[in-house]
Amino acid sequence: MLTVIGEALVDVVSKRGQEPRAHAGGSPMNVAVGLARLGHRVQFLGRYGEDEYGAQVEAHLRDNGVLLPFEADARPTSVAEAVIGDDGAATYDFQLDWSLDLGDEQLGKMLRDTTLLHVGSIGAMLEPGASKVRHAVELAQHTALVSYDPNCRPSIIPDSSRARARAEQLVALADVVKASDEDLLWLYPHRSVEESAAAWLRAGAELVVVTRGPLGPWALTRATGPRGVQVPAARAEVVDTVGAGDSFMAALLAWLTDHGFTGAPARERLDDLDAEQVGELLRYAASAAGVTVSRAGADLPRADELPSS
Repeated sequence: MLTVIGEALVDVVSKRGQEPRAHAGGSPMNVAVGLARLGHRVQFLGRYGEDEYGAQVEAHLRDNGVLLPFEADARPTSVAEAVIGDDGAATYDFQLDWSLDLGDEQLGKMLRDTTLLHVGSIGAMLEPGASKVRHAVELAQHTALVSYDPNCRPSIIPDSSRARARAEQLVALADVVKASDEDLLWLYPHRSVEESAAAWLRAGAELVVVTRGPLGPWALTRATGPRGVQVPAARAEVVDTVGAGDSFMAALLAWLTDHGFTGAPARERLDDLDAEQVGELLRYAASAAGVTVSRAGADLPRADELPSS
C-alpha cells in the first residue's frame, strides 16, 4: 500500500480569453492520482467538503482508483484560483481549510500496511493539519519509505524562516525529497540550489531531486557525489504548468516502487543509487511532467503514455 497525505482542493483555472474551468487538484491529491494511474495501489488521506466542489474531488479520486478511507466533512472544500499567464505559468490565490480529523490510534491503523508514505505542500506546512502530517511521518518511519515535497506557497506561508524550519523538520525524517529550484531559492536565498540540496542530503535524506523547469531535473545521492546527475527536460509544447511538479513526483515514486524501493529497509539502498540509475529515474519522471504540461490542468499520464520504467 502507498499512502499520500495532504490537501485536496479544486483549481479554478483562468486564462485570458477563456472561461474559467474547475479541476480537482491539490499537490498531494495529484500525486495520489498519478500513482494510481501508473498502476499502484494508493490511499489518500485528506479532507474535502460535502459541497459541489467536494463531490468533484471525490469523484476524481474514485474514478482514478484511489482508495479513500474516510468520508467528506461538513466544512467547505478548499479552492485555489489559478491564473495562467501567456508563458503557461500559473499564479495562485487560495481559500483553504486544512485539518486532518484523525485520532492517533486511527491514523496508526491507516498506516499499518503502508510501505511508502508521501507528504508535502500546504498539508505539511499549514496548521492545524501540518502537525498531524508530521506525526504520520514519525509513525510511518518504522515500516515505510518516506518522501517529501515542500512545494512552497509564499502566498499561504509568507514567512520563509517559518517555512524553512518546518521543511527542515521533515527533510530530517524523509528518505526522498523533491523540490523545485524556486522552492530552494525562496527558502535559502543566500546560497545556491546545489548547496541547499547537498545540505538536505547531509540532514538525513538519501535522495534529493531538484526540478528546474526548462533546465531539466538534477539529483544527488551519496553514491553520485556532489556533482549529482542531470538530464534534459522532456520536450513538449506547453499548454500550462499546472500539476507538472506533481506528475514528476508521482512518476519518481512509481519508478522507486517498481524497482523495489519501498519499506523502511529500502532507505539504506537509496544511498547506493548510482549515476546510471538516477539518470533513468529522472528521465522517467521528466517524461511524465512533459505529458502533463502538454495539456490543460493537472491531467497526469497513465502508464501506457510513458516509456517503460
